[in-house]
Amino acid sequence: MMKKIELIFESILWNTRFFVLLAVIFSILGGISLFVVASVDILDTFTSVINTYWNHLHPEHFHENIVSSLIGAVDLYLIAIVMFIFAFGLYELFISEIDIAQNTSSSKILEIHSLDELKDKLGKVIIMVLVVNFFQRVLHTSYSGALEMMYLSISILALALGLYFLHKGNKH
Repeated sequence: MMKKIELIFESILWNTRFFVLLAVIFSILGGISLFVVASVDILDTFTSVINTYWNHLHPEHFHENIVSSLIGAVDLYLIAIVMFIFAFGLYELFISEIDIAQNTSSSKILEIHSLDELKDKLGKVIIMVLVVNFFQRVLHTSYSGALEMMYLSISILALALGLYFLHKGNKH
């Protein structure tokens, strides 16, 4: 009798892993949403550039605004990639290996075998999101003195060192 209760309980416990599908589905939907929003932002930027040059205009800070909006779109694409990696990783860790991915010679970036591997891949993309976001903010910052310029230089050096050590840690 106890063995049967234990078997039923373990079966229920094991099947609760399917609740992870909610996170997988909504992460995919979130990633798709971010891809759509970023693509629309780039399309808006493109039409703005065409309209500006078509009408022979050149507003103040035009180049900075264009670069900033494109960097913002790249930022959204990177966050969408985080959502996809997260969804694929959760699915492979909790539900099943993705059989279709095993039969292709495509990139192995979405292949996740452990929670540490998922954290590592997510961490690298999140760091890239932060780097891109940093440069987007730098474009709109005004510098009034040498001390602020030195802080900017130190920030860029810290980012470069961080990226160097991140890359150095890869198994190439």
